[in-house]
Amino acid sequence: MPERTDVAVIGGGPAGATMASLLARDGHRVVLLEKDEHPRFHIGESLLPHNMKILRELGLEDRLAGLGVFKPGADFTSDAAREKRHEIRFDEALDVPDGCGHAWQVRRSEFDRMLFDHAADCGARSFQKARVTGVDFEGGEPELTVRHAGAEQRLKSRFVVDASGRGALLSKRFGLQQRNREHGTAALYGHFRNVPRRRGEAGGNISIYWFEHGWIWMIPLADGVMSVGAVCDPAYLRGRGRDVEGFLFGTLALNPHAAERMKTAEPVSPITATGNYSYFSRQMMGGKWLLVGDAGMFVDPVFSSGVFFAMYSARLGADIVRAELAGDVRAAVRARKTYRRKVRRGVRELCWFIYRFPAPAMRHLFLNPSNLFGLRQSVISVLAGDLHDNPRVRRRLRLFRLIYALTSLRFMPDAIRARRRRLRNARMELDNAA
Repeated sequence: MPERTDVAVIGGGPAGATMASLLARDGHRVVLLEKDEHPRFHIGESLLPHNMKILRELGLEDRLAGLGVFKPGADFTSDAAREKRHEIRFDEALDVPDGCGHAWQVRRSEFDRMLFDHAADCGARSFQKARVTGVDFEGGEPELTVRHAGAEQRLKSRFVVDASGRGALLSKRFGLQQRNREHGTAALYGHFRNVPRRRGEAGGNISIYWFEHGWIWMIPLADGVMSVGAVCDPAYLRGRGRDVEGFLFGTLALNPHAAERMKTAEPVSPITATGNYSYFSRQMMGGKWLLVGDAGMFVDPVFSSGVFFAMYSARLGADIVRAELAGDVRAAVRARKTYRRKVRRGVRELCWFIYRFPAPAMRHLFLNPSNLFGLRQSVISVLAGDLHDNPRVRRRLRLFRLIYALTSLRFMPDAIRARRRRLRNARMELDNAA
């Protein structure tokens, strides 16, 4: 490991690897530090179509064909005894960019390793099992303390990018992280075999099922494996006891259509339960540091936005780092303003849907869509990752919000209960964190 570098990137997941690739390709000295070792298991296996633009920019789009399962769309299923299901295709979205009419389902262990190796191919000095234990910003240049190869080493860097994921190293160090007061959930998940896929091209769809306490995902992966999980109310998940696998199957039984698909399922991984992971950082950047991806914020995996947000924020943040390294003050100010505006806008649009996804009115609109004024297409655009830059989508989403408000009047008692439960869950997680 060198003693000095231009950019130190903490975390070798999608955000960190994307940042390292882009900056190293520009000719900057980049050190990429990953505390674990690839390949490693990670949840969040469903990519979004707008990921394809970034992967094409990195020169990796063609490699996905041999790595994942083609994802043309998504389907949503109610928990009523009589199946009510609606399917969307990403190529039906509003203003589909070239190559963004589909996505891929990937094993994150393989996908993340591909991105990490690519950063090294681009010229980044990449280190695994390199844990950053401290960052000192008091001197002229930030200095990192890194535990690697059984020894503690010092690394000076002109700029630090925190892509440490849920570890959120700098956000926690500066006391910036705060729990989401609007949203609180928990999850349990695993990998299974002998789970049938949808027929035809829809076999690559991600499937979403509602149930009383949350929603269920099924993501088809290569080699006949299905990623299956449930995002639940925290109070419900606390009743799981020691038999986590039995609890997951009991949860799946709350939606008869999900239970039917899982009746011959065999687990091929441990079943994992995790607490609330919804948080924000009050500040995303400082003079010589930047937060990207989950190191800055994470809300909910319902729309598979995690990897896309990680890579998008890294690509956007790379302009900040370039300007800072060049000493171009005006360009740095512009890049920082653009980063704040676009990241906040995208997260704001996504959160509006996420917070209301379990609500009866949102279920009704998803299962009974209308394309009047292009509303259905605009919602598909959001699900595809068109969250930041398209004014045509944003205008239609304002109208969709009005329709949602009017539809909520039809389900007023259930809507009030759903909102109270959401806020109660958030408070519960805040109390537990305290």
